[in-house]
Amino acid sequence: MPNPRILVIGSTNTDMVVRAPALPAPGQTVLGGAFRMTPGGKGANQAVAAARAGGAVTFLTAVGDDAFGRERVAEFRREGIETRYIAVKAEAPSGVALIMVDAKGENLIAVAPGANGRLSPADLEAAEDVFRAAEMVILQLEIPMETALWAANRAWGHGKPVLLNPAPMPPDGLPRDLLTAVDILTPNEGEARALAPDAATLEDAAADILEQGPKALAVTQGQCGVTVFTQSETFTVPALPVRAVDTVGAGDCFSAALGVALAEGNSLRDAARFAVVAAGLSTTREGAQAAMPGRVEIEEMLAQHE
Repeated sequence: MPNPRILVIGSTNTDMVVRAPALPAPGQTVLGGAFRMTPGGKGANQAVAAARAGGAVTFLTAVGDDAFGRERVAEFRREGIETRYIAVKAEAPSGVALIMVDAKGENLIAVAPGANGRLSPADLEAAEDVFRAAEMVILQLEIPMETALWAANRAWGHGKPVLLNPAPMPPDGLPRDLLTAVDILTPNEGEARALAPDAATLEDAAADILEQGPKALAVTQGQCGVTVFTQSETFTVPALPVRAVDTVGAGDCFSAALGVALAEGNSLRDAARFAVVAAGLSTTREGAQAAMPGRVEIEEMLAQHE
């Protein structure tokens, strides 16, 4: 089938990472080692992953009128992502994450959302034709909740399926109006339990969440794979047996690949298998966007694990 039309709405960051032997205490300077600057942001990660997995992706995000923003947009174009509706915010810098990692892998992270925090419903209104044409709308929560809610409701109004990766999880949980507009929710296990804090088990939490609106819940569980819940069935897809090098962005890869596979008309079970393989492959190399696998690679690995 033709590449499914995927609309991704979310954040764009530039990650600046310093590796050091130890993390500094307040007021302390630590001489670090390697420095790495990489593209990041959950929305951007998912847009790139969806494009490489076979989607025809349009990305709605906000960047500053600065070098970081221009470089990120240029990279999206190189990935074949439609960028015409990206909002450029002259009054705000592009999003940046400052990350320090010590010899044990522990980290300190400070994020300046910048333009991401200014992505508004008004910015999305110009893309009405994209909402109408989309075969899957993918959202995360590194943008204002008002904007995510507007996007979900607009997609719902056009009868389009919505996949929400509920991260970062707001302290007060998710608005009921958002959950009722979502078709597929992809939390990790901690996020799923946060959405149903009174539930004794993950199964009970899933039942509570499904009662609030989503048709399906795909709970990512790291090395334990993914457990999928609907009103009529529950099944687990085991993780791909690989040697993980870097798990950053694996959840984003899973959500994006799941959205693409579902938009192609695959069953939820087959789509989950495709997404688990994609996410597993992404952990075998460093970085987030750089590690996202291509369609051929995913299909070849999937065939090996039939």
